[in-house]
Amino acid sequence: MREISLDRLRTLVVIADNASFADAARQLNLAPPTISLHIAELEARIGAPLLTRTRGQVRPTVIGETLLARARRLLADADQALDEVRRQVAGLTGRVRLGASTGAIAHLLPQALEALRVEHPGIDVQVQVLTSQASLARLREGSLDIGLVALPQVAGKGLKVTPWRRDPIMAYVPADWQPPVQVTPAWLAARALILNDSTTQLSQVTGQWFAAAGLYPEPRIELNYNDAIKSLVAAGYGATLLPQEGEGVQHDPRILRRPLRPGLWRQLGIACRDGEVERATAHVLAALDKLRQ
Repeated sequence: MREISLDRLRTLVVIADNASFADAARQLNLAPPTISLHIAELEARIGAPLLTRTRGQVRPTVIGETLLARARRLLADADQALDEVRRQVAGLTGRVRLGASTGAIAHLLPQALEALRVEHPGIDVQVQVLTSQASLARLREGSLDIGLVALPQVAGKGLKVTPWRRDPIMAYVPADWQPPVQVTPAWLAARALILNDSTTQLSQVTGQWFAAAGLYPEPRIELNYNDAIKSLVAAGYGATLLPQEGEGVQHDPRILRRPLRPGLWRQLGIACRDGEVERATAHVLAALDKLRQ
């Protein structure tokens, strides 16, 4: 069964608005026979007359009025859809799906999102808590647009990963443990630890830091939610190693933050699909680039 063409419906609306086939032909820049053919095709499809001509005036029939009401809504919806798509293509609106760790979401993203809200208020950034590997997998399958990932990573075909930030990894220790000015692997390994689980890049980096000193401590608990880890540190449950991630003054007096000796860094990269990206995604990437270190 043939569908009703929007062009035919537009012809019907313009004829009804002008009460004239000739005026409609001029407005639509179509030949009069083409206008007549559009109405004939609609009437054949409907199986009833849609327009009547009385004393040179063209008026819709009762069935024509019913179709006109629907046609106006359909044409308005189609015009709105095209306008929304054009605005998205122009980068004025859009949805961008971004994956990142809880730490990056809590301490880094808000700065970028605040700037984006001012400069591009029509862009909606949907944030998901994901590990680096999960972000890369979602990018490959097309369900994610940007991933903030721990480096190094193998991007794989169709993806690109560019360095973004280099943040120091610090020791977060219960205040009543009275940690030294600089925390060493030996001092930390002798105490209860709360660390990221072994599937994360951070776990590998911190594990190598301990291993370089010949130490292989077993954590008391493994978590991937940095703020939850800090809450446990504040409760005196253990110490942890986490990137500073742009944090300012430490607020919780129950936690002391100390640099490491030897120093340790966590590197982050921005992963996205290779090639040209949509403008909304490009605006988010530009906002993130302002936080580059």
